[in-house]
Amino acid sequence: MVCRTVRAKRELVRVVRSPEGTLSVDLRGKASGRGAYVCPEAACLARGLGDGAIAKALAMQIPADTARRLEDELKNAHHVRTTTGA
Repeated sequence: MVCRTVRAKRELVRVVRSPEGTLSVDLRGKASGRGAYVCPEAACLARGLGDGAIAKALAMQIPADTARRLEDELKNAHHVRTTTGA
């Protein structure tokens, strides 16, 4: 986790690199592939993308357009978590 804040796993959001190499936010934490857990805060994801911590954890480079898409997916995931308790 980028911010190093201790949280329960269910409070985190997983960014996953699928076996095909596609990156996405995995709200359930069950998708197959290599994953990195981040706080559901946009600032945490932005910091992890900016300093390369998430790219390192996923063992791949993350293009700027993909980083923007992940930020959008995280915002949606955070909304889902806060409104449904998922």
